[in-house]
Amino acid sequence: MTRVYNFGAGPAMLPTAVMEKAQQEFLDYDGMGASVIEISHRSKEFGAIINASDALLVELANIPENYKILYVHGGAQMQFSAVPMNLINRLTHRKAAYVESGNFAKLAHKEAARYGDISVVANSEANNYDCIPALDMAALDPQSSYAYITSNNTIYGTRWQQFPDTGDIPLVADMTSEFLSRTLDINQFGIIFAGLQKNLGPAGLALVLVREDLLQYALPETPNLLNYKTYADKHSLANTNNTFAIYMMKLVLEWLKEQGGIAAVESQNEAKAALLYDAIDSSEFYLGTAQTAHRSTMNVTFNLANNELLDEFLDQALTQGLYALKGHRNVGGVRASIYNAMPMAGCQALADFMQEFANSHA
Repeated sequence: MTRVYNFGAGPAMLPTAVMEKAQQEFLDYDGMGASVIEISHRSKEFGAIINASDALLVELANIPENYKILYVHGGAQMQFSAVPMNLINRLTHRKAAYVESGNFAKLAHKEAARYGDISVVANSEANNYDCIPALDMAALDPQSSYAYITSNNTIYGTRWQQFPDTGDIPLVADMTSEFLSRTLDINQFGIIFAGLQKNLGPAGLALVLVREDLLQYALPETPNLLNYKTYADKHSLANTNNTFAIYMMKLVLEWLKEQGGIAAVESQNEAKAALLYDAIDSSEFYLGTAQTAHRSTMNVTFNLANNELLDEFLDQALTQGLYALKGHRNVGGVRASIYNAMPMAGCQALADFMQEFANSHA
């Protein structure tokens, strides 16, 4: 069997070792004679799985004791509703501040506007989101219940290199496309959430880290399964959760630990990204779409100077086993998503192909 290097933005590639282990255990988990997708979410065997996932997250991400780990239905976009429902009522004015650095931040702002007075305190839409907009902290209304950012912008290939200090205003971060790809100080944030489908596992579930003191502000009309306190009180098992996704996440976390932890993975991610950005910057044949100082290490975006060659580039790349490189329609060009599971060999293969393609079409 030949596997491609999958540069898709998500659902994204998972470590081969993780999928092989899941394959080995699929029909008979832990000698039970049943698959992990067949056993009860209330069984002791699944309890061991979710407890192990919790422990690995605490160890790998250095999560403080005053944060709750939640496994929440619906993926990251469900959190566009859940965040304001759970936090907009922290102060009586029902205000929040959003930074629009990309399409998903804009969607999150639109959804939050259903529940309160939402102000956009920084926006880079005028530049087609090719950078993280400058945030003037004086623009933050102290009556804001929270401030919201998207830490990495998958479509546009930008990320926050440093996170803003919002003082007493809890900072909420959508980290779907980069959580566990670099070291973080969790204490900087009131809430972090991430859809699993980039670095953590299969699609359909979101991981939410929430500071315990923020669990008391849900709007009265908040549905039970969008209320963070429901998940915190019931260890995310108030109803049947996506047990297979949690199991897969545990395997991914075990793999991350085997790689040496987040600091080691971060170093490799920076080296992978540098390899591709060097291939872009060293040739006039390619044009990066994100401003240099704001470039993501997870999503490398670029165009060809001669856009008429794009389809040929993508077709030839696929014949070389370089899969899903087409850029998002909002940007065009090429997007190489190089999440934790992408090996250095995949980035090297892409860089080599880029050089060969440029040389043959010079």
